[in-house]
Amino acid sequence: MDFQNKHILLGVTGGIAAYKAVDFLRLLKKAGANVNVIMTGSAQKLVGKTTFEVLSENPVLSDLFSDTQSSVKHIDLATRADAAIIAPATANTIAKLAHGIADDALSTTLLAVTCPVMICPSMNTDMYQNIRVQRNLDILEKDGCHILDPDSGVLACKTVGAGRLPDPGFIFDRVEAMLTKKDLDGKKILVSAGPTVEAIDPVRFVSNHSSGKMGYAIARAAEKRGALVTLVSGPVSLEGPVWVERVDVITCEEMADQMLTRLKRSDIIIKVAAVADYKPVDPKISKIKKKDNNKDLSILMTQNPDILKLIGEKKTNDQFLVGFAAETDDLEKNALMKMQKKNLDMIAANIVGSKDSGFKADTNKVKLFFKDGSSFDIPLMEKGRVADILLDHIIEKMG
Repeated sequence: MDFQNKHILLGVTGGIAAYKAVDFLRLLKKAGANVNVIMTGSAQKLVGKTTFEVLSENPVLSDLFSDTQSSVKHIDLATRADAAIIAPATANTIAKLAHGIADDALSTTLLAVTCPVMICPSMNTDMYQNIRVQRNLDILEKDGCHILDPDSGVLACKTVGAGRLPDPGFIFDRVEAMLTKKDLDGKKILVSAGPTVEAIDPVRFVSNHSSGKMGYAIARAAEKRGALVTLVSGPVSLEGPVWVERVDVITCEEMADQMLTRLKRSDIIIKVAAVADYKPVDPKISKIKKKDNNKDLSILMTQNPDILKLIGEKKTNDQFLVGFAAETDDLEKNALMKMQKKNLDMIAANIVGSKDSGFKADTNKVKLFFKDGSSFDIPLMEKGRVADILLDHIIEKMG
């Protein structure tokens, strides 16, 4: 989702979480969006109007009939809006929106919008769970609004339960998903990511430098485009993508078992994980102690299952299989050989070793090769953008 040149309406109401809307606004601006803020009178008692005006670089709409605002300003904003987000949304504002009441700038503007709308309830737990509030939320959801459930925890009123406004980063992620085209709607996608780890003893292991960032970016992008995503992940320090089934594994055999178990019910399989090709034959149950009279240590290794090859042998013609190739030289030759040998429909290849591409980096430079002989170069860019371009080509090739 590209927020450049997008017009976003941000409604801020009189919940104690109104201060979080400031950070949410920062994220929207950082992404390139043009943001217009509408505040209720109660919201202005919690966070100053000037704060939102300075950060949004636009005047805040709070009074339909103020001397400084056009009497039809709200219609202009509603007409131009690509999305409207109410964060936080109080019980009072939710009730107004559910029943078409227009008695302030925010509720009046929301009646005129035709863009996607996200409501982020935030209030005391008992208020949130009240049958009337829940009924109003149900009405809004049936009307087509996106309702973002609140988090649970200790609230400002010391109540423990549901009612906290989610983290601004999470709200931004869900807005991005709301506005992303759903060209993978209903498709079941299986992604592997990260390294695998093979024990030498309880202290040491064999692994690689994979951070999992590319695989996680693909899983995240696919979910936003409507896919049902399962992510089989080796040990990484990344937070799992929202609304993606994450299956944690450690060894190659564990990853192979989880991937093959889910293979039949997957439409697209994207194997990004950097699997350890070999493992120790005899991992020790106790730590191998250093011996001063023996400076050399030999560890006998045996080959792990080739997960990608096994999937390539079992996949049907209706399934689309993508592999990754991290190479140090002869990129095209090695990638094409791997694609043919493992019955892939597509392979994404890159040269590792650069600080700005490949393992651990937030950016990547990839060349895509396809079964029909064509190829496509993706220049250096953020891995999230690489993920979307990769998915674009999968969709194109699948027709």
